[in-house]
Amino acid sequence: MANIISDETIEYVGILAKLELSEEEKIRAKKDMGDMLDYIDKLNELDTAGVEPMSHVFPVNNVFREDIVVNGDDSEQMLKNAPEVKDKSYVVPRTVD
Repeated sequence: MANIISDETIEYVGILAKLELSEEEKIRAKKDMGDMLDYIDKLNELDTAGVEPMSHVFPVNNVFREDIVVNGDDSEQMLKNAPEVKDKSYVVPRTVD
C-alpha cells in the first residue's frame, strides 16, 4: 500500500520539529516518511497471534529493590571520627570595614 504524505504534513512536521527544510529536503522527507509507513504496513501483515508482547528483547524482571535501610543510625560511630573539642569557647571573626 502506498502511503502518500502531503506537503502540508511535511510543513507541519517541520514546524513541530523546528526545522527549516529546503525544497529538496522536503521532497526527500516525503519519500522517507512514505517508505517508513509502507514498512509499517508490511509489518502489520505478519501473523502475530500467540506472540507475547514484550518491552525488551531479553527477559528483564523488575530490577528495582525494596528501599530498606540496612545501616541504621550510626551517629555515635560517625561522631567518633570528629575532632575532640578542647575548649568550648570560640572567636567571632572580625569584619573588615
